[in-house]
Amino acid sequence: MQLRNVNTRCLELSLSKKLILISNMKLAEAKKRIEELRKTIDEHNHRYYVLNQPTISDFEFDLLLNELQTLERKFPELITPDSPTMRVGSDLTEEFVQVQHRWPMMSLGNTYSEDEVREFGERIRKTLGYEPEYVCELKYDGVSISLTYENGVLVSAVTRGDGTVGDDVTVNVRTIRSIPVRVSAPGLPPSFALRGEIYMPRKGFEEMNRIRQQKGEPLFANPRNAAAGTLKLLDPRIVAARPLECFLYYLLGDKLPSGNHYDNILAARSWGFRTPDVMERCAGMEGVLAFIGEWSEKRKSLPYETDGVVVKVNSLAAQQLLGSTAKSPRWAIAYKYAAEQAVTELLSVDFQVGRTGNITPVANLRPVQLAGTTVKRASLHNSDQIELLGLHYGDSVIIEKGGEIIPKIVGVDSEKRTNGAAEVTFPGECPECGTALVRNEGEANHFCPNYLHCPPQITRRIIHFVSRKAMDIEGLGEETVELLWSNGLIHNVADLYTLKHEQLASLERMGDKSASNILASLAKSLTAPWHRKLFALGIRHVGETVAKTLAGSFHDIDRLAGATEEELLALPDIGPRISASIKEYFADAENIEIIRRLREAGMSFEGAFVTGRGTGPLAGKTVVVSGTFEGFTREGIRAAIEAAGGKASGSVSGSTSFIVAGSDMGPSKRAKAVAMGIPILTEEEFVKMIKE
Repeated sequence: MQLRNVNTRCLELSLSKKLILISNMKLAEAKKRIEELRKTIDEHNHRYYVLNQPTISDFEFDLLLNELQTLERKFPELITPDSPTMRVGSDLTEEFVQVQHRWPMMSLGNTYSEDEVREFGERIRKTLGYEPEYVCELKYDGVSISLTYENGVLVSAVTRGDGTVGDDVTVNVRTIRSIPVRVSAPGLPPSFALRGEIYMPRKGFEEMNRIRQQKGEPLFANPRNAAAGTLKLLDPRIVAARPLECFLYYLLGDKLPSGNHYDNILAARSWGFRTPDVMERCAGMEGVLAFIGEWSEKRKSLPYETDGVVVKVNSLAAQQLLGSTAKSPRWAIAYKYAAEQAVTELLSVDFQVGRTGNITPVANLRPVQLAGTTVKRASLHNSDQIELLGLHYGDSVIIEKGGEIIPKIVGVDSEKRTNGAAEVTFPGECPECGTALVRNEGEANHFCPNYLHCPPQITRRIIHFVSRKAMDIEGLGEETVELLWSNGLIHNVADLYTLKHEQLASLERMGDKSASNILASLAKSLTAPWHRKLFALGIRHVGETVAKTLAGSFHDIDRLAGATEEELLALPDIGPRISASIKEYFADAENIEIIRRLREAGMSFEGAFVTGRGTGPLAGKTVVVSGTFEGFTREGIRAAIEAAGGKASGSVSGSTSFIVAGSDMGPSKRAKAVAMGIPILTEEEFVKMIKE
């Protein structure tokens, strides 16, 4: 089996099977499947574009989208304007002002098949009546951006968003050194836009992850996630410290220097912009395919991630004639290379138990070299993935890295399966404590409900409790917690506050100084803010944001414990699943006993994390923050707003009370505020207001 053809073969096999099923589908069945696919695709789009936490590969996503497109072609009466096939995946967030694109910012149609690239060329030739010239560029694995310049000055930098409007991230983009904030050159149009890709080089990504690992912070999965997450940070000083770069690959405007794409990009390069360092004009489709073949291996030596080739018709007049669909231009296509893969043997599967009881299957593999590292384990995600792959022990499996830190199994060579090989099945009971597993409706994961007595859940919950964003107890890392547990010194989080100096000092790799530091940090943690204590308890589905929401509405734990379902569901970010989890937590007598013991140790579960409904000089006010500040970090000024009773918001709307403007306030945000008559305060005026 040739690995470079695996994705194409898998796609063809999957689609052929789907076509057989679809051909026999009735309208009602198709409608149900289409609704399922749209919901799943929308969830994955949200995780990819907004959360920057994708859980499936691009290839797996393309399979889902292909199935939906096939169904909609067969049943056109079921097509709706909000279908993912009709829309660009959106990265919009409420933290930034939304700006309308002058020219829609579409996504490219893509393929893994050279035959489909030829078909694309044939469609172009038939429409135009001649064989056009093409331009081939590498497809960068980063975040799309649109830069607008007026009289040589960068006035806005906007993300793709939903293709029509995007997030204004101008302040952050100005910190990227390879993007000029001002240009001056002969022939420069008075107004123009450049489209491009912001990315993180491999070396910078590896160094950033190394530092995050030293600090105990979660690692970014790949450079694309790192770039996307960085671009949406609210503190441009952090953005400036990260190694972002940018390639600009498309020029738009009314008075462009040339009537073809290639020469326009060369003109932009002469003006001082960083344009693609790999770009080639091709006389026809054979030249395009030669470029694709040439860079299949050569691209791996580049200092940045690429995942394919973008093919564009060179002539702008031809582009205009060819037009576009609702989401993609007809004059361009992206050929995607198969992610780096290897074939090895599946030896066994571990079913790991997480802090909240989620069961994660991890495959143990015969060691194999992949993308410069030795791979021994691979993620399997959940029971659906195991079922989809049809795994058997001893299978010859295809593993893929594709930019991810943890490889995943993407296929099985079932032809090599030995007779009688046992099928991999998801356990019905917890592998650690034997409790029957539960899978809630609408959730992908199974979990162990034995919250208080399942050993790995307890230790991971304690590790979560002492973590930096929770109780922030120095000296109690993962290894120390495991050491305390294995020595029988702790059985739950309350036991931490009964530890004695001599118990700690006598442990391996400990001593008097370490023991004293841990005890001092434990004592200090008793006064942590109420919302962090709530987050630290590890209630299932209650993350940082939800903990803040709850703490802002219920100013002590007794009120929260007694809250009705209606009261919980009335809050933002709280749905039935979270509400049920909170009620379940406080219905457990052992949880209540742990809280009692923590109180006995001196911990108070009350406070005023105010989210706009409390008292103070900003009570009832919604405040937008923009720019950088002398006396505050971005997080610090938001905390000051909330502490003063206000609600911090990232977007200007009719409910905005006023804006606090630092240096480099976004021009679009300022213009919108002026147009709506919203007051704009300086940092000094804001400080004076909250002191009063």
